[in-house]
Amino acid sequence: MLTFWIVVAVLFVGWVVVNLPRRRSDGDPVECHPYRRILPYLMTGRNESIVLYEDHVKAEALLDFLPRARAALGSDVDLTHCLVAAVARGLRDNPKMSQFIAGKRIYRRKHIDITFSMKRKRLDREAKLAAVKLRFAGDEPFRDTCARVNAKVAVERSDEKTYTDRELDLFLRLPRPLLSLGIRLLRWADYHNLLPASFIENDGFYCSTFIANLGSLGMGAGFHHLYEYGTCPLFLMVGRIEDRPWVVDGKVVPLKILHLRYSYDERIDDGLTSRFGIDSIREILENPDQKLGQLGPPGPPALPGGAVG
Repeated sequence: MLTFWIVVAVLFVGWVVVNLPRRRSDGDPVECHPYRRILPYLMTGRNESIVLYEDHVKAEALLDFLPRARAALGSDVDLTHCLVAAVARGLRDNPKMSQFIAGKRIYRRKHIDITFSMKRKRLDREAKLAAVKLRFAGDEPFRDTCARVNAKVAVERSDEKTYTDRELDLFLRLPRPLLSLGIRLLRWADYHNLLPASFIENDGFYCSTFIANLGSLGMGAGFHHLYEYGTCPLFLMVGRIEDRPWVVDGKVVPLKILHLRYSYDERIDDGLTSRFGIDSIREILENPDQKLGQLGPPGPPALPGGAVG
């Protein structure tokens, strides 16, 4: 009789595992070549499959654009706003870069979610960094992007406890063995697509791209690891704008250059996809007036014949 119930229990557990959901609140399964489907089994972690890219952006147009953007949109507009807007547009135009691995399956993210780091208190050398996560359509006006970023940053810099603050306060009250067990259960639930949508939406590590603008601290760009926790497949580190020698029409000239370094999970798609995305982001940053749109308020609608209403 005991053997019978053991067999029943094993069959029941097997049935549960087989019927665990394939769909997630943040992504849909991707049908792809068998070679790509096997990669998450061969390379089980993001840092085992990491590819490092670096890129250089000619920054003269950006440096001309930013003072005009501050005059039109407010003094808080800076390079981070441009980076977030450029990455959102780059992911919109190259959606395969917004794929991710979860539970050894490849998913296409349903939304463009970008996380970027910032100091909790402006001009405070001792202030801790915070991760700010926002959702983008990839085609909203630059004015709207700046307004939403500033509103979110204002909340992070206030004394109000954020979702992340409350989450960390709760977890860190637990004894270490319980905290370790809780993290293992969280990873297990994520692997089997059982995490609540509200948890994923509020956690900054479940995102399309993580951006760290070290140039705002006067630092150069480094290559950053990818977090094994969460689903972020792309990390962008941005350095300060520097004078660098550049070859133009066969002559070496000094140019203002913005240094970008990307860490990319190769399992989500091949290097050609990442190259297209990186090219898109560079093109936007080098042509902000054309690619980020008008800085002033929306004008009156055009009438037939070119007249303005």
